Amino acid sequence: MSTLLALARLRAMRDGVAQRITTVRHCHVSERPMVFIPLKLAGEAAAPLGAMVGTDPDHPRLLVVPQPRNRDLRFAFAGELAEVLLPYIESFQKATETVEKKVGEPYERCLDAPQIVVPNRPAVAFTGLLGRSTRFRRVDGPYPVHPSVPLLGRWLTYFTDRASQPGSSLLLAATDVLGAHWATGQSGLEDANLAALVGWIDPPPGMSGPRAAEEAEDPLLWPPAGPATDPGFDNEVLGPAIRAYEDAPTARAVERVAQALRSQLEPTWRLTWRAVELLRALPEGSRVRDRWDADRGSFTRFVERIAEGGPPQARRDGAVGAAARLAGLERARAGYDVQRAYDDPLVMAEYRLTGEAFAGVVTGAEPEHFEGEGRSRKLRPLITVRTQDPVRLAPGAVLGSPDRRGHGAEVVGLAGGEITLKIVKGMGRGKTPAPGAVPQPGERVCYTSLTDDFQTSAALPDPEQTPWTHGGPPEEYAPSDDDAQEEWE
Repeated sequence: MSTLLALARLRAMRDGVAQRITTVRHCHVSERPMVFIPLKLAGEAAAPLGAMVGTDPDHPRLLVVPQPRNRDLRFAFAGELAEVLLPYIESFQKATETVEKKVGEPYERCLDAPQIVVPNRPAVAFTGLLGRSTRFRRVDGPYPVHPSVPLLGRWLTYFTDRASQPGSSLLLAATDVLGAHWATGQSGLEDANLAALVGWIDPPPGMSGPRAAEEAEDPLLWPPAGPATDPGFDNEVLGPAIRAYEDAPTARAVERVAQALRSQLEPTWRLTWRAVELLRALPEGSRVRDRWDADRGSFTRFVERIAEGGPPQARRDGAVGAAARLAGLERARAGYDVQRAYDDPLVMAEYRLTGEAFAGVVTGAEPEHFEGEGRSRKLRPLITVRTQDPVRLAPGAVLGSPDRRGHGAEVVGLAGGEITLKIVKGMGRGKTPAPGAVPQPGERVCYTSLTDDFQTSAALPDPEQTPWTHGGPPEEYAPSDDDAQEEWE
């Protein structure tokens, strides 16, 4: 836990309400998100029990599996879920734009992309298991399923994969994104309870955050947000309802199970939409749009892959694919951390405390300072900044500034709370700096060693050249009947 986060938690305890730890929102919130709240059978890894899903807070659709151990009913549930999710996903595939590239051919990109919101991180994991359990199903042969089921599985797997990408907003867990913007007076483990977290952030009138969080611990008032259910509910309500269906699988028995599940899902449904409203009320960070553009590009590429008849995602990556995925995640994490700091003074304050950034007032400037002679003579303006921050940057360190995109500087020297910087980038191509390129005396500036410059991908061999130490070249993946035999549990 960082120093500022610890301070925010202490203030939350003192004031009885969660404290903002960001000044802007660092995720995209769609105008029409799809909220998906799944429940699973206790003791099973991926046996769906039911779900509440929809894009309208006032008109959710309830999906029920009256006997989760029945394979046919489970796949019927998957088919019903596909009826809701697939048209929603397809609605974003129709409108596209042409994107021009500096190098290479222009390409088409969807104007918008779908966004799925689930209540918590376990729901993300369950979504992945559900996708893995359905994307290999066959539409013919033994145990055939509706053609929409394997397509649903591929999309659920895709969204789950994107959820692991730092900065992606295609699949959001409400507890994660709320916790990234507010600090409560409870532990991180307790923040995983959506009802308690929302209680701290937005307590009911006349109630403090701690009191609202305490009330959220009562499963009768606020059932677990899933996918696991409350043991008391399982034993006293759900179990008898499922046994009644087994004894007499009638419409009345199905409705009994549906009513039981509705009582567990509706409170979480309201909380998840409240989380969406709380996030939407925050101003969006300036670089959120860039990350959403990347999401739209990824979505478009997957649409094209499906349209071209590509196979479903393999069960596991090969050695080269796994290394490439890990390298991509590391670059995305580094870039996301930098972008958050550049967008948000409160996030940047963490780096100012550690000496990786500083803020201060410009006390002197030499905008027409040059280095070198003859043809090697270059414009290198100098500025002096006075700061009270603990700076731990050595001379020669390359810095960026959140106030000026594309601006770069280099540390020349530090003495007595004053730092001399040499501007090396972002001045224009003339013999004099472009207007506003060099900070003027009296101007407040911020510089940091964090930079969001483009990073090239790691050099990896082709999969066919995988060394024997990593298993050798992998066999070409092709879906088979063995894939369809994968168990749900």
